[in-house]
Amino acid sequence: EIAGAVGPDVGPDSPCYLQFSSGSTRFPTGVLVTHRALMANALAITRDGLQVEAKDRAFSWLPLYHDMGLVGFLLSPLTAQMSADLMPTGAFVRRPLLWLDLMGRNGATISYSPTFGYELCARRAENANLEGFDLSGWRIAGLGGDMIRTKPLQDFAVRFSTVGFDAQAYVASYGMAEATLALTMAPLGKGLVTERLDVDRLERDGFAAPGASSSRAREFARCGPPLPGHDLQVRGEQGEVLQERRAGRVFARGPSLMSGYFQDPDATARVLGAEGWLDTGDLGYLSEGEIVLTGRSKDLIILNGRNIWPQDLEWTAEAEIAGLRSGDVAAFSVPAEGEEAVIVLVQTRSSDAETRQKLAVEVTDLLRQRHGVEAQVNLVGGHALPQTSSGKLSRSRAKAEYLAGLAEAEPA
Repeated sequence: EIAGAVGPDVGPDSPCYLQFSSGSTRFPTGVLVTHRALMANALAITRDGLQVEAKDRAFSWLPLYHDMGLVGFLLSPLTAQMSADLMPTGAFVRRPLLWLDLMGRNGATISYSPTFGYELCARRAENANLEGFDLSGWRIAGLGGDMIRTKPLQDFAVRFSTVGFDAQAYVASYGMAEATLALTMAPLGKGLVTERLDVDRLERDGFAAPGASSSRAREFARCGPPLPGHDLQVRGEQGEVLQERRAGRVFARGPSLMSGYFQDPDATARVLGAEGWLDTGDLGYLSEGEIVLTGRSKDLIILNGRNIWPQDLEWTAEAEIAGLRSGDVAAFSVPAEGEEAVIVLVQTRSSDAETRQKLAVEVTDLLRQRHGVEAQVNLVGGHALPQTSSGKLSRSRAKAEYLAGLAEAEPA
């Protein structure tokens, strides 16, 4: 003790820390998280979502400056007295399979990653010797941090089934820094539950109708019901609450929500209502009480009365054109004469003029045939597309750089 020293007056609603957003859709903003919000979220995650057991051990390569790493694998394990192994993010990037190898060796049972982490491991495993790997104890393979893509996860499950991975361990989640971390978590033991939707109906009238196995159908992941004490609503353009399977803007409320943005009352007022509802900026719909995310409202491309999700265009190109990887394509719209123009930036590692021209034509033709979109395809160099601090594509920055003439783009 120091004579005469007076400690801070800290209570449940005092600031605990500031979490800066990754800036995927806007300039990073400081989210003010209170002690009460942190403990409410940590309790809901560990007790209700993960249902932590005495034998559990967590493992993470996620950066601690990001909410999923900080709250999910440092602060929440501390509150539940659960051991956690932390691997440097740079080590994962260099050697992705080290994540899985160390999980087996350490007896880890819980780990999370965005889809691209699983995809990177599946690609590296194509020519790798998996002898000695043991993923049989991995009971919660969490999914979060970005839009969930089903094909890479299916590939991962098939490739690592030989070393004990069980696809039923997949647990889809939804959350954001403004809610400390998690808002929803899918039921345990059911794996990744998806819905195949008619994209035409979704784009035209916002109804999530089942779709046949056709080029105009796409799978969306169920991300579970709200955690206990939290609520979700999907609202229409006039603020009306929509019924299940009607797509709209997602609003959230609960004890884990931030008290506001740090020293920014105007930004706080734009997203937090008087009754405590947070405008998440996400689009989606409810299905049997579970949230299904379809995209970000700021990313939505509106073309001839259609609501087109940029992920549809990006994932189609990445999945069907040889040589393209996840994160190689960015789609957005820009003002044009009379209507919006769809711009698609494609990373290429080739300097051969003929190869580059062929790639541009392939992407253009594919998007026209599959989505009825006449896109202006621009080729950019490898690693030219901007990313957020958490490794996600930043469409807002890609668009800003394109408009400013900073992107190294070559019109196709």
